[in-house]
Amino acid sequence: MYRGAAGLLLTGGVLLTGCSGGTSADRTSAAEGGGRAPAPAPAAPGGVAEDGAAEGGAKATDRAGKADGLKESAPPDYLSTFALDVDTASYGYARRTLADGRLPGPETVRPEEFVNSFRQGYRRPAGNGFTVTVDGARAGGEDGDWSLLRVGLATKAAPSSAERPPAALTFVVDVSGSMASSDRLGLVKTSLGVLTDELRDDDSVSLVTFSDEAKTVLPMTRLRDHRGKIHDAVDSMEPAASTDVGAGVRRGYEEAVDGHRKGANNRVVLLSDALANTGETDADAILERIDSARREYGITLFGVGVGSDYGDALMERLTNKGDGHTTYIADEEQARKVFVDQLPAHLELTARDAKAQVAFDPKTVEKFRLIGYEDRKVADDDFRNDSVDGGEIGPGHTVTALYAVRLRAGASGHVATATVRWLDPETRSAHERTGSVETGAIDGTLWGGSNTRLQVAAAAAYFADRLRGGALPGTPAYGELATRADELARKTEDDAVAKLATAIGRADRLEGGRADTGTGAGEGEMD
Repeated sequence: MYRGAAGLLLTGGVLLTGCSGGTSADRTSAAEGGGRAPAPAPAAPGGVAEDGAAEGGAKATDRAGKADGLKESAPPDYLSTFALDVDTASYGYARRTLADGRLPGPETVRPEEFVNSFRQGYRRPAGNGFTVTVDGARAGGEDGDWSLLRVGLATKAAPSSAERPPAALTFVVDVSGSMASSDRLGLVKTSLGVLTDELRDDDSVSLVTFSDEAKTVLPMTRLRDHRGKIHDAVDSMEPAASTDVGAGVRRGYEEAVDGHRKGANNRVVLLSDALANTGETDADAILERIDSARREYGITLFGVGVGSDYGDALMERLTNKGDGHTTYIADEEQARKVFVDQLPAHLELTARDAKAQVAFDPKTVEKFRLIGYEDRKVADDDFRNDSVDGGEIGPGHTVTALYAVRLRAGASGHVATATVRWLDPETRSAHERTGSVETGAIDGTLWGGSNTRLQVAAAAAYFADRLRGGALPGTPAYGELATRADELARKTEDDAVAKLATAIGRADRLEGGRADTGTGAGEGEMD
């Protein structure tokens, strides 16, 4: 699915990014069972108040009512609502593609996944739920009037392996012909071998393989005294014929239900290049067949993508609708990071159906745009509708929303209030937390400032926008971005930032930067 260039409607604008540190006003409210009414958004120009049920630019057509038969335009929409997302596959796949000497397809580039691939450094809560950080910086642009606003959300730190609940994992492995290489099935076997050694004795695993049909290689088995048996099952996998992802997912959920353990983290883990060519190839149709098992047992789907040719759209759709998330691995180092270092975050849940809503103050904000999250947008009216799907978030996760914001001339005071809403994974009770930001907290300059994590996120987001064909005014050329990323890698001593600089440099050699060609747009939220 194509994700259009994010900056085509911005004038003199720059991309908002997220990162750590900064100023935020943070307060908590619990809305048990969705009990309390929506907090009103700031008043729209002309004194028209907007809340979750108000008419806005994205939700309402013109109002009738003038005596002369002319219609009055609906007030601009100053709300932005989206489901949380912790996917990082888009960035991982882009790095792999660039390393192979190719630019990634624009439809595979999602800026939020680039930004969320980097450490943010947000303050974390002591218990379940989120902290909310809202801040930003002056980012310039052609007329110097644009700011970057970040909304940063963080869950509690991930527990050690010994502290987490036991896991019941069903691995669904693609053994089709397209997986027949060392960086596909070979990497999957290495990854599962590492994981088998890392899991605890009270964890359980089952193994399903699929090509043109699916079969159970290993039923749900406790690790205790059976590691050798599990290693043998993993080692026995060999590439076969075509790719029936639907058959694999259905068999995987059947095994997960059969081996379901109360009180454990029950997950289906799909490892595939997602190049479906047999059977059901539509993600919604595949998920419809396993919907009752997913809902009744609370089993979530974790997607792990591999391969230089990768069905990004199918994997993302499956995990988004399967109450899970996706990542991408290209080598053993990344596999160890996913299956060892980040394992608790991929297994546990601290929040279900998590959504965020940002209310911009029209007295200070002329226009704004959410960067990325095109596939995760939620109708403003559905923010507190807990039957509408949100994102599933685990411990140790951070989520950053990226906005380009143009303030009104001489504006001073309140800029925006961000609210995150989620359901407790066990009780399904609803909770909310908010944070707000004033103009003084976004007055500093972006580049050269003290907030290096904000600059890292900015570099990642600008990079993503250029790769997908955007033309955000003020976006540095690839060469300048690579230089800034190199400088940030030295300042942060972060190997991940150094790899970002390398990826940007490769893109620069493959295709030069584009000129800024932003166009004008009206007030409020911009499409």
